[in-house]
Amino acid sequence: MSSLSRELVFLILQFLDEEKFKETVHRLEKESGFFFNMRYFEDSVTAGEWDDVEKYLSGFTKVDDNRYSMKIFFEIRKQKYLEALDKKDHAKAVEILVKELKVFSTFNEDLFKEITMLLTLTNFRENEQLSKYGDTKSARGIMLGELKKLIEANPLFRDKLQFPSLKNSRLRTLINQSLNWQHQLCKNPRPNPDIKTLFVDHSCGHPNGSHAPSPATNHLMGSVPKVGGFPPLGAHGPFQPTPAPLTTSLAGWMPNPSVSHPTVSAGPIGLGAPNGAVSMLKRPRTPPTNSLAMDYQTADSESVLKRPRPFGISDGVNNLPVNVLPVTYPGQSHAHAPYSTDDLPKNVSRVLSQGSAIKSMDFHPVQQTMLLVGTNLGDIAIWEVGSREKLVSRSFKVWDLAACTVNLQASLASEYTAAVNRVIWSPDGGLLGVAYSKHIVHIYSYHGGDDLRNHLEIDAHAGNVNDLAFSQPNQQLCLVTCGEDKTIKVWDAVTGNKLHTFEGHEAPVYSVCPHQKENIQFIFSTAVDGKIKAWLYDNMGSRVDYDAPGRSCTAMAYCADGTRLFSCGTSKEGESFIVEWNESEGAVKRTYLGLGKRSVGVVQFDTMKNKFLVAGDEFQIKFWDMDSVELLTSTAADGGLPSSPCLRINKEGTLLAVSTTENGIKILANAEGSRIMHSMANRGLESSRAPPGSVTKGPIAGTFGTPNSSTGMSLSMGERSGPVASVTGLNGDNRNMPDVKPRIPDDAEKSKIWKLTEISERSQLRTLRLPDSLLPARVVKLIYTNSGGAILALAENALHKLWKWQKNERNLLGKANSNVPPQLWQPSSGVIMTNDTREGNKEDVVPCFALSKNDSYVMSASGGKISLFNMMTFKTMTTFMAPPPAATSLAFHPQDNNIIAIGMDDSSIQIYNVRVDEVKSKLKGHQKRVTGLAFSNVLNVLVSSGADSQLCVWSMDGWEKQASKQIQIPSGHSPNPLAHTRVQFHQDQTHVLVVHASQLAIYEAPKLESMKQWIPKESSGSVTDAVYSCDSQSIYAAFDDGSVSILTATTLQLKCRIGPSSYLPSNPSSRVYPATIAAHPSEPSQFAVGLTDGGVHVIEPPGPEGKWATSPPPENGTGPSVSSAPGSDQQPR
Repeated sequence: MSSLSRELVFLILQFLDEEKFKETVHRLEKESGFFFNMRYFEDSVTAGEWDDVEKYLSGFTKVDDNRYSMKIFFEIRKQKYLEALDKKDHAKAVEILVKELKVFSTFNEDLFKEITMLLTLTNFRENEQLSKYGDTKSARGIMLGELKKLIEANPLFRDKLQFPSLKNSRLRTLINQSLNWQHQLCKNPRPNPDIKTLFVDHSCGHPNGSHAPSPATNHLMGSVPKVGGFPPLGAHGPFQPTPAPLTTSLAGWMPNPSVSHPTVSAGPIGLGAPNGAVSMLKRPRTPPTNSLAMDYQTADSESVLKRPRPFGISDGVNNLPVNVLPVTYPGQSHAHAPYSTDDLPKNVSRVLSQGSAIKSMDFHPVQQTMLLVGTNLGDIAIWEVGSREKLVSRSFKVWDLAACTVNLQASLASEYTAAVNRVIWSPDGGLLGVAYSKHIVHIYSYHGGDDLRNHLEIDAHAGNVNDLAFSQPNQQLCLVTCGEDKTIKVWDAVTGNKLHTFEGHEAPVYSVCPHQKENIQFIFSTAVDGKIKAWLYDNMGSRVDYDAPGRSCTAMAYCADGTRLFSCGTSKEGESFIVEWNESEGAVKRTYLGLGKRSVGVVQFDTMKNKFLVAGDEFQIKFWDMDSVELLTSTAADGGLPSSPCLRINKEGTLLAVSTTENGIKILANAEGSRIMHSMANRGLESSRAPPGSVTKGPIAGTFGTPNSSTGMSLSMGERSGPVASVTGLNGDNRNMPDVKPRIPDDAEKSKIWKLTEISERSQLRTLRLPDSLLPARVVKLIYTNSGGAILALAENALHKLWKWQKNERNLLGKANSNVPPQLWQPSSGVIMTNDTREGNKEDVVPCFALSKNDSYVMSASGGKISLFNMMTFKTMTTFMAPPPAATSLAFHPQDNNIIAIGMDDSSIQIYNVRVDEVKSKLKGHQKRVTGLAFSNVLNVLVSSGADSQLCVWSMDGWEKQASKQIQIPSGHSPNPLAHTRVQFHQDQTHVLVVHASQLAIYEAPKLESMKQWIPKESSGSVTDAVYSCDSQSIYAAFDDGSVSILTATTLQLKCRIGPSSYLPSNPSSRVYPATIAAHPSEPSQFAVGLTDGGVHVIEPPGPEGKWATSPPPENGTGPSVSSAPGSDQQPR
């Protein structure tokens, strides 16, 4: 086939894809053999469509073409075979073996025999080479990575993996050029030629009326249609005549009885200043690009949503509610002012540890150091970055499952998890919205501090909710959402009523950007196929149908004063584009240089005031001056950034938040930002939690009343009265706003209001004693699995017990809870996990265990050898380190599960590599047995505690001791040589909870500065164990009198006490108490206790809110070293 014929095939492929003839596209790819569509291949493999996979491959290679091809087909057929075995479909497995895998026996007979032997195993994972085979999804992913390497290395695929660089609709352009040439040759050319067919050459008939323009003055078809020329070929009616455009103003978008609206594909991104003329919009013209690599696949929604989410820019500056008082900051201005690179936030000022991968962030519009965060596990959190305090956090949970659609209920039944795709504050910061990867949008009302309340739950879209934003058409606060179902929806943010549904996209909608120009309010939307559309708040359809550079996932944003429009997107090949748009012409005005050509994930960007653009790309943060296409500067933020980090800038441009590879957040600041954060840190813990918005921040219009003394936003609508002052808003509007002057109660009054919560009856909580048919023995260690669906206990007799909660109608999540009893689980083999033991005094034994991050293995010891158990089969994988000395504490290295820290009863700590069976380092610093170990990812240290009441900090780089500190034992407490001091890191990976029989204490690593200490009353007995809640907001502490105390983590103030009578059976002849305690990994209010009688109880608060108690009032100032609060069960040192 000639070169031109080959190029014609590519043009046809592009045309077919633009017209959505997907099956035909892939069939032509296969039959021509010119282009191997890697994305289509990946999707087919991921979906397990094996017949389609092999048919598609057959157009490019056969099994016996070369060793690369043979390996490709073998891996695919082997995966089919393993999946059949995993489903226990032996008939299917035998069929695959005989018909598809046997062909490889001639090349490697031993391998074929080994594959055949898998049929004899109950579980093919018993084969050593397949022991790490996970679930089907992960196995396909691993295989896919191998297949891509083989395809890229295979010479038969050379020059077939890259689609030629073509401008959009190249075939249409060539046809238009041909038609224009034919039109110039017409003897009587008409100004608006009527083209009805392409089958014959064009020729205009005789004119009727005025003389037509001369061909000499009739320009060839360009990007913008001219009178007398041909508009671009459109998908919705090709070659339609186009009226002369009168203006590109937004006034042309508005409903007018005398003018019909343009069709869906007829509008550009025309956002010029409106005038009085009524017009039709010009058709969009193709944006000029230097080398726009063409990948004409439509991204599937799942893969898109796994990428980091970009951010739209809040329109709060121009659209504040009528009753929000303006807040002015130094230097605030919409006018252009001189800037320098020193104004850029480039210096790392804070490092926060969120604990899971960051998906989205947004700074509070008023409180400039308050950051809202959403993660891939569905968690949200509000951080005060100045004081490094996590003010509040929530895990993903459907509030009213019965009200959800059947599809959502079915999805949750199969997997009760969802990632956060987008978080955003409302313009005044009174509400926040969360978009999840499953149907749901949550709106919370925020009242300062840790007061976050459920406001609305909306089952918004079928599938993923990809983005959301607040807007205020006609001063009505609304929420705009978009999703996998290809729609954009507008909701009343007060009532949750749906106001509009916009349909017209042909692919999942990726992002939305609401905006207002003069009196015109509109929404931009972008889809995963790169289509941009614009909508008014009516039912008249889209005003724009336009392709973004890269033709893939793109986000749009305005600068702070709303005068300039930008977009950032990444093509499926990884080429990224940041551009500024010419709003009056709907074309790209400038393309910024310096972005990578092979980005991993979608590059995210933000605007800084009216001067700079910022993007996360190539493990860096890159900055541009808006008026120059050249890269201004970049920073790696001291390293540790992902390839395409999530980032966000606060409204004043003083702080920049960026995600890290360690599931954390770095806060970068300029000089002013550093000053603000230093000021916030010096205010003390509690002042940072008092919302300054209580004076400057008002409620959402029509939703909440003016602030009152306790929350700042809780008076009823009827109480909203009083003098009204005319105040100039942030956007220059003169609006009537209430004169809000909230009353702040003094500490004495607050103390009178607050009262310690005492729980003494079963009706005051929810509790479940887990079923147990095995020999009862004192529970000495207890832990939830990381998934939250099981509890593992280690008893004094060295026996492990595992309880699993099953997914069913009563427990759709399959998570641990107190409502549904779990199953005491054992494998079918009947194997029991039992530790090696030694003869001797049981009181000298310090049992310990540690669970791997993926819940696959548990490392455990009960005075004998250390055992490594498989959690699926209960089989002992290995044993090592026979005593003496015996292991007394264990911890997995955070980066390598093959490295463990082992505390010994001879006071040493051994750093042991399981894989090579070798002690790498031996640490000496304690005087007695080591009973506690905890790693910090952020500080790169190991903290240890021992029976000598000493704390030590060790560097993970060279294992040198950095610091040590003796715990302050209160007077009257005699040292116990058998006391077990334990340590646990706060979520921030900096503060350490120290648990001792006499006290709880908080230390700050790495210097081990004592921050807080809490000493219980003697009447409560000794502390037996304590643990942080999963969000690190509370501490659960168990006592040998049977009670459990719940403390506020930041202040160590007691807020709730659970008496033994509320959950333990009343039996005066036996003294039963909790010897160990564990916190649920995703439910902050749930914990479990292991009892001295062998029982395990799951305990939760009553009621739907799921809270134990309100926190006590803050102390004056920073407080003494020993916490004290009225009514609390504690005494000063």
